[in-house]
Amino acid sequence: MDLTVHVRRAGGIVPTRALRAAGFSDYHIRQSLDARQIHRVRKGWVAVADVDRGIVQAVRSHGVLSCISEAARVGLWTVADGRLHIAVHSHTARVATSSCVAHWSAPTIPRDPDAAVDPIENVLVLVAQCQSRENALAAWEAAFRRKLVTPQEMARLPLPPRARDVLAVARLWADSGLESITMERLRWLKLRIVPQAWIAGHWVDLLIGDRLVLQIDGAQHVKDQREKDIAHDARLVLMGYTVIRVSYRQIMDDWPSVQHRIMQAVAQGLHVA
Repeated sequence: MDLTVHVRRAGGIVPTRALRAAGFSDYHIRQSLDARQIHRVRKGWVAVADVDRGIVQAVRSHGVLSCISEAARVGLWTVADGRLHIAVHSHTARVATSSCVAHWSAPTIPRDPDAAVDPIENVLVLVAQCQSRENALAAWEAAFRRKLVTPQEMARLPLPPRARDVLAVARLWADSGLESITMERLRWLKLRIVPQAWIAGHWVDLLIGDRLVLQIDGAQHVKDQREKDIAHDARLVLMGYTVIRVSYRQIMDDWPSVQHRIMQAVAQGLHVA
């Protein structure tokens, strides 16, 4: 097998010892470096040119990509803080850059010393320890929804308290991180909240009680989709439902106003059939 192909199949970045173990000689490695088919990341590690830059920085920092950085890379819902989050091997004496958030805790799943990214189980545990509970819940539910790991698999692990707390309330049915966060913020109301309820031929984001519908507009709610949403809202109103529609910005930046609107509706009994 061609050395570059092997590196790509291994994730795009590998330690040179793994290449030697796969049968490639130092001569083959130097040839590929000279031909610029691969480049040296740091001593003992090489990568192809188009590998994810976050992974490269993690390896250069003597760690693996983890926490919200790896969660975002695999498509989970996260709130970026402008820094790279890595997990550092316990034997590492230093971190190469101050722009990284380095997590030093022992991994829940043993880390392969040749890996450049953390297993999803370790990623979720670190998210639970690093982020707010609602942000962690959004990432965990996204991982469950995408079947990257199951709640049952996480439950069998020796989870730290904060991760166990997130697992206890994580559900499979929220369709987005915004829904996960909203449900967590409304939990204190002690009302039945159903995510992704099927009403009048369409899914609604959250059904609170019997008749209060909360619709959350993401980036996809534009043009044709927006017109369909308005038409469905009208059908719901004619059927006796109360519809509150909010945006990403309102939930993330102006939650008190959103919560007050919901509380007004509940106080008026608009959630009751």
